[in-house]
Amino acid sequence: MSEPIRWPAEAIWERVAPQLPGFSVEIVPAIDSTNTELMRRARDGQCDPVLLVAQTQTAGRGRLGRAWHSAAGDSLTFSLGLPLAPPDWSGLSLAVGLSLAKSLHPAIGLKWPNDLYWQGRKLAGILIETASIGAQRFAVIGVGLNISAPLGDGLATAPAGLRDIEPGLDAPLALARVAPALVEAVLAFESTGFAPLQRAFNERDVLKDRAVSLSDGRHGTAGGVDAHGALLVHTANGLQRVSTAEVSVRPSAPG
Repeated sequence: MSEPIRWPAEAIWERVAPQLPGFSVEIVPAIDSTNTELMRRARDGQCDPVLLVAQTQTAGRGRLGRAWHSAAGDSLTFSLGLPLAPPDWSGLSLAVGLSLAKSLHPAIGLKWPNDLYWQGRKLAGILIETASIGAQRFAVIGVGLNISAPLGDGLATAPAGLRDIEPGLDAPLALARVAPALVEAVLAFESTGFAPLQRAFNERDVLKDRAVSLSDGRHGTAGGVDAHGALLVHTANGLQRVSTAEVSVRPSAPG
């Protein structure tokens, strides 16, 4: 039998609780989806801040309803849920991605609006959902991070794993790196929005200056993001701002 995974729940709680009253850390062996569970709780009125970590997800979800498969030890899947009231929600997924990348490795890039990349291969994805509970809004920030590179069956490019970058890294160590910094980043975003992060995001932007195709048929060259987190695309009809996460963006094939 394999050794049980030892998670740094107490250490994370000790770092986060002073700045986020009522905060708790929960580790579960298996669940359908950490995002789904926290959304269920929010709708039932449970709105205390929480970090929910699952060793295995049976029905993990990515953006646009895509499945996110995870296995114990091979991936890190968690959701951070907390009441949040930023003046402008624009750019939250970019702020989350930037926090994760900065905590993990200088070579990790960001693909608008919610993916982490390494050497042209997807490393992690982010899914943000919100629920209105009375006069407040509860945000659920879900993260799926590959620890070992999964099989790329049916994909044009096989995904990457953190062990490709740092062989000794495992899910508990990765969680200890990213979780406290993520809470700090989200609370900072609530106060100042995305604008202070624009330059740092553009420095890691894997789409910048590349030909891109949008799912709505537009084509152009990506020009980074603006102060609100919108993707800038230079097209034949001029500069376009892409601000909806429902528009998929992919680098265009050469030629």
